[in-house]
Amino acid sequence: MTSTVPATLASKIRNRAALIEIIGGYMASQSLALAAELKLADHIHDGRVTSAQLAEATGTHAPSLHRLLRTLVAVGVLTEPTPGEFRLTEVGEQLRTDSPNSLWAFTRFFTNPTLFSSWQQARHSIETGECAFDHVHGKNAYVHLAEHPELSALFNVAMGQESRASAQLVADGYDFSGVRTVVDVGGGDGTLLAAILGTHPHLRGVCFDSAAGVAEAAGVLAAAGVSERCEIVAGDFFSSVPGGGDLYIIKSVFQDWDDENARKLLATVRAHLPAGATLLIVGSVLPDTANTDNPVMFYTDINMLVTAGGRERTESEFRSLLADTGFTVEWCGHGAAGPLSLIKAVPAS
Repeated sequence: MTSTVPATLASKIRNRAALIEIIGGYMASQSLALAAELKLADHIHDGRVTSAQLAEATGTHAPSLHRLLRTLVAVGVLTEPTPGEFRLTEVGEQLRTDSPNSLWAFTRFFTNPTLFSSWQQARHSIETGECAFDHVHGKNAYVHLAEHPELSALFNVAMGQESRASAQLVADGYDFSGVRTVVDVGGGDGTLLAAILGTHPHLRGVCFDSAAGVAEAAGVLAAAGVSERCEIVAGDFFSSVPGGGDLYIIKSVFQDWDDENARKLLATVRAHLPAGATLLIVGSVLPDTANTDNPVMFYTDINMLVTAGGRERTESEFRSLLADTGFTVEWCGHGAAGPLSLIKAVPAS
């Protein structure tokens, strides 16, 4: 029997399916969490593996694992070329721990129950404007990370994985010809500096972050072969930043903080900025009106409210923060680093 669905009903069915898919988003993320925890991508690698073989390798219940694998096919992480056989897609390759484009740690961190429990209390943030993480755990996320070294290490690796692609775009796209020393404020594990120093042999660098933040930096910089040209400094960027730089870079840091703390950070940088030095902000810049072009920016914005008390900002909001703290914006390059933008600022005259 064949039938033609009226156009109006077909539209309603599509809209219903679209909403239900959004509702099930947490199921997709938790399926990814399981895939990362079990290291399924490592076991599949670049071949075809049956669900029974994967169950034996991971010590799981084969019929139930098969159902998880089908779900991972549905969200685009795997394919099922023949019944019961699975292989990785290009998206799924990023779940391999040994992939140069790995987002395994990023997946593990952002699907961690510690963050998920905050989202279960997200209404607190919407009603009060306060961070749900603080409400749930009785402390802010950075204190919590400092008290849990294993989670902190995972966070540092995750941030390095997130930075890898944009780091090389910054290294390739920004004009470093007149720069001698780059100070990366909030530089984490050194991924950004490693890309910049590796691309520009005339540069020296300073990777500056908290002691926990720079814990993995020595290994990353050594692996990139730039250790001899880079100093690692631990400190509090709300109190001071290292001197001696020509270019101060702050990447994906302002999203972690509310406006009061963002101004405090900028004021600290301004107070310690050597004469003639430049500030380069690398991060998301929201459009003035919301759209569907880059949903991740808006996910990050609401996630910062719920888990860290921070926020993403529009260009005008960045300009206002910079003007308030003694800077003038020379230019803003939207999308100049892939999903991230660049804002070049100098001390106001």
